[in-house]
Amino acid sequence: MRRCHVVTVGLSLFVVGCAQESVQTNNPVAKTKSVKTVTVRTTAYTHSEGPRSNAVGSRLNCSDYRSAAADWSRFPVGTKFTILGSGQNYIVDDYGSALVGTNTIDLYVPTRAEMHHWGVRRVTINITELGSYAKSLEILRPRRGAHYVRKMVENLERQR
Repeated sequence: MRRCHVVTVGLSLFVVGCAQESVQTNNPVAKTKSVKTVTVRTTAYTHSEGPRSNAVGSRLNCSDYRSAAADWSRFPVGTKFTILGSGQNYIVDDYGSALVGTNTIDLYVPTRAEMHHWGVRRVTINITELGSYAKSLEILRPRRGAHYVRKMVENLERQR
């Protein structure tokens, strides 16, 4: 009986390992060493909650790479990532006061209905391209009047 259990557990681990490997090999970017997979908390936001532009001065985007907001000392401006499971691509081009010091990424969606539908979810993402900490500092330093921006700047300067 014990031997049967060991074989079953071994077979289960083999199947799980194959399933995980197939997820990674289906994504051509996953074959590069620069990809980092992390699990993050996500929320959603829409332009009806604020301006239609992001922190870098362009319009919030909902096309090939959707806009995302994050703590730039964790996920610097320009960071590109894909949500595993949905395959949706995002780029960090915004930040928000509630995100600083958290492992939360806020995903831009075009409507309030989609925002409410998303709610709060823990997702696994592949970071396909890390953004620029230097560019993040360049954008944030003149905005240090806000306490949460000051916190990001302090964190970024400590990383140097």
